[in-house]
Parts: sequence; structure tokens; C-alpha cells
Amino acid sequence: MEETSLLCLLFLISLLSCITNQARLTVSPSSSQFFIRDVVSLSCEDDSSAGWTLRRNTSKQQRTQCGDVWGRGSGSSCNITVFPSDSGVYWCESREGPISNMVNLTVSGGSVILQSPVLPVMEGDDVTLLCKTKTTPSNLPAAFYKDGSLIRKQPTGHMTIQHVSRSDEGLYKCDISGHGESPSSWITVTEKPIAAVIPATSSLPPDCSSLQLAFRVVLHLVVFSPYFISTHFMMSLYRHRAKGNKLCILISPTHPEHGLDDEHDDVTADVTTEHHF
Repeated sequence: MEETSLLCLLFLISLLSCITNQARLTVSPSSSQFFIRDVVSLSCEDDSSAGWTLRRNTSKQQRTQCGDVWGRGSGSSCNITVFPSDSGVYWCESREGPISNMVNLTVSGGSVILQSPVLPVMEGDDVTLLCKTKTTPSNLPAAFYKDGSLIRKQPTGHMTIQHVSRSDEGLYKCDISGHGESPSSWITVTEKPIAAVIPATSSLPPDCSSLQLAFRVVLHLVVFSPYFISTHFMMSLYRHRAKGNKLCILISPTHPEHGLDDEHDDVTADVTTEHHF
């Protein structure tokens, strides 16, 4: 019973995660820093037909929409040629109210930027940071810093952090000698989700369509279970009464037999009396 309840709960949680349809904001090229006049594409990725709008907060404007005073919008996507005034926080917002993840974009007026993940990275993944200049090749020697402290110097201008953990979360920047220093960007590390423990004899469907089918089965069981329980109860009650009636039938004939014996005795007495007379 407990095993069935656990599976039903897992089905419901998975189904809810499939039908929530929260948009995910993606950035292309995938970076949190850009040079002036770089073309950046923002997109709200979502499997549903819900309408999503791209909005942003900058130092001068709040909750402005793509296509109004910045960018060129097409559906749930937006292209923008960036300038320093475009630095800020961007997100997707639906008409119903929910919003997506937020990303912080920085447009540098300098000659060096740090190309780092714009979205959170998962624990255990490898992350590569690239220190690049606007006009020269991106394989120049560079120094990388975390929270103001030097991590290491790389002769090729890129550094890979293997199997990142929560301790790697922080503020990163880089420096190329003779060219300058990049702005700082925050790298977020998220915990790896814990896999649910499921009995070996059971498995969850791999996609949402299967989950929806399973949910319907569970729903039917929930709806019809009271009917089956009440039916079983009535049948048990009927059987109990049937056994009681049968027991009464088996016991009640003993009384007529007793009556017949008395009648037989009376007849015998009469016969005996008449013979004596």
C-alpha cells in the first residue's frame, strides 16, 4: 500500500512539473558579457502556447518591454544590438503573471570581456571561462580571478573548472596584460537533483505523455475506489446476513421435532389408556 502511494505521489509531482510550462530565458551567444554593438538574441523557450513577453530592468528604465524602446521582437524572441545602457536584468513574463529565470547581462565599453555561463551550472559539470578581446585573437595569455583573488594564469586565454561544486560559486573576472581587465560576472552553481528511489519492479514513464496517461489511470482509481470499497462492504454484509439466516434455518427445525415427540407421547398415552379400559 505504501509502495503504491509513493508511486502515485511521484507520478503527480512529475506530471505537475510537465504541465507547469514555466518559460526558460536563453541567451545567444551564451555569455553574460558583451562588447558594444554585439548582436544578442533572447528567447523564451516554452512548450506551451502561452504568450511570453521579454522585459528588463536597467539603470534608467524599469520593466520595459522588447519592441517598445529597445530591441526588435518577434513572438517570444527578441534581438538587440547592445550598448552599455543595455546592461541590466532580463526575464520572460506571461500574461497570467508567472516569470522565467532572470539573467544579468553586462555590456562593456572596454576591450576585454569574460565569456562565462549566463545560466546556472549544475554541480559536477565542467565550466570553461574565456577571456577575450574585441580586436585580437582570443588565445592570449590571461589571468583569472575569483572574488578578487588570483586563481591561475592560463597561456591560452581560457580556463576550465572541472566538476564544479558550490564552493566554485562566486564573482569572476579576467585580465589580459596590455589590453585591460574584464567586468566581473557572477557564476551560480545549483545542486544536482537527488534521484527518487523507486522499487525495482516499477519504473516511471520517460516522458510527460506517459505520465499524463499514468495520471489518468491513478485518477480513475481514486474516483472508482470508493465504489469498489462500498461494493465490497455490501457484499460482505450480505454474506454475513446470509450466514445468519442459514444458521437460523438449521436451528429452527429442532423445535418442531420436539413438538412431534410430545404429540407421539400423547398418542401413546391415549392408546394405553384405552387398552387398559
